[in-house]
Amino acid sequence: MTTFWELLRIHQWLKNLMLLFPPFLGGAFDRLASAPQVVVPLLSFCCASSALYIVNDLFDIQQDRQHPLKSQRPLASGKICPEVAKALAVVLFAGAVASGFFVSLPFLLVLFSYLAVSLSYSAFLKKVPLVEIFCIVSGFLFRLEAGGLAYRVKISNWLFLSVFLLAIFLVCGKRLGEIRAVKGARPELVRPVLAKYPQGFLEGGLYISGAGALVTYTLYVINHQGNILLIPLCCFGLLSYLFRVFSGKGGDPTRALLKDPSLLIIGLLWVALVALDLIR
Repeated sequence: MTTFWELLRIHQWLKNLMLLFPPFLGGAFDRLASAPQVVVPLLSFCCASSALYIVNDLFDIQQDRQHPLKSQRPLASGKICPEVAKALAVVLFAGAVASGFFVSLPFLLVLFSYLAVSLSYSAFLKKVPLVEIFCIVSGFLFRLEAGGLAYRVKISNWLFLSVFLLAIFLVCGKRLGEIRAVKGARPELVRPVLAKYPQGFLEGGLYISGAGALVTYTLYVINHQGNILLIPLCCFGLLSYLFRVFSGKGGDPTRALLKDPSLLIIGLLWVALVALDLIR
């Protein structure tokens, strides 16, 4: 069972909480009619994201077998055969579409767009520098838009820009973390596209997008008369993530949140401060 959990990348489901940002930040949770109305959109994207991870592993199976860490993945190690993985992916895709259908047609169209971009990424776009970063960034934006549609909450322009820039920040951090993790070995052995980025490019992307995300979120908070303490908290969170990446501890945002106590505490404090704002 553990092997299948690894194949599905259950820990990556945390990214799908982005769907809840619009109703949470917009104070619309009290307008949600029932638990299924909250869960079904999340279920749709969880099924879709796990299916996409399986497809990506199928594309990379030969390359992963040459990698010291990725060779332990269920498909690369042979713990799960490709035929079983393909069948599971089909079931998950069907589950994603079926549950999305019960949300709304606009939601389903966003889901299909997310699937189309992600499948294109797995097939060939992940080999194109910069484009591959924006493909992953689009996944965050599709989740944000899907959450707005599912829970009928209008997404602020400042919130959209904040998520967009934060996503670039996190993806650049993850790529830089992958380069630093190889410790002198060729980065293309980890991910072929890494060798195509000029020295200093990802660091520049981190600084620009991190500063931009802080500014746009500041404007979002001020525009919505939120708690100004959210800004120094977020600044500390961004710097903590930078410290983690440059310390060689990895840049995967989901693993960082789960394994780094400081980032987890910052995240929980952010949720608490936003919730206090909403009940004032």
